[in-house]
Amino acid sequence: MRSDPGRSHPPITLSVVIPVYNDADFLRTCLRALSQQRRPADEIIVVDNASTDASAAIARTAGVRVITEPLRGIWPASAAGYDAATGDVIARLDSDSVPPVDWLERIEAQFTAEPGTAVYTGPGDFYNCGPITAWLGGHLYIGGYFRWMGLWLGHPPLFGSNFAMCRQVWAANRDLVRRTRTDVHDDLDFSMHLGPDEPVTLDPNLRVLISARPFDTPRGLGRRVAWAGRTLFFDWPDYSPWRLRLRSVSRRKNLSRAL
Repeated sequence: MRSDPGRSHPPITLSVVIPVYNDADFLRTCLRALSQQRRPADEIIVVDNASTDASAAIARTAGVRVITEPLRGIWPASAAGYDAATGDVIARLDSDSVPPVDWLERIEAQFTAEPGTAVYTGPGDFYNCGPITAWLGGHLYIGGYFRWMGLWLGHPPLFGSNFAMCRQVWAANRDLVRRTRTDVHDDLDFSMHLGPDEPVTLDPNLRVLISARPFDTPRGLGRRVAWAGRTLFFDWPDYSPWRLRLRSVSRRKNLSRAL
């Protein structure tokens, strides 16, 4: 749905959710970047996922809201943060994400100019690595994720280190996603459950820096690849590409009838 340029829209409120587990140094850098935003967040929620380091203390020192999620896993922690968020738009970063100063400004501009936006996402650029690793990570790892998962889903996937959604999207999907699973990719799982009335807007200019630590060890990279396979095939064939498309067509027809 496109907005009427002649109409004014009320200001939106922005919540930022950051799940964290034993990432004190990364979190400090992430929160510093958020404190330098040209458009400050209305609310920052750090979800302490049973950390044993200083992550929670660093968040409290920064003056942000801290909640706890004892079930270890990126999905349980993220879901707890989304549940707690009060903003009109819920933005998400990982603890090792470093947003540029205009990150929230871009998000606000998108949801203000296009009030029908459901999910808004962009890629990341790897840091703490050499130029070859950064290029391969950006083009093959992240670029491949958007390319191949887009073909699988029939729409762009959201990227968990860098996205924002209107709060209604979370309200509609919070009980559908596999929020208690600790061995799946939360962003891919979320993408698989979005309906045709919840399109993902992919903006290559909405970028953040992300740590290159997935490439530190073959074991770490292998674990992430295994999670991707588990996410895709967890409920096979219910979430196979052809059934996702059939489900999307059905939901679109039902939406048209309702309108």
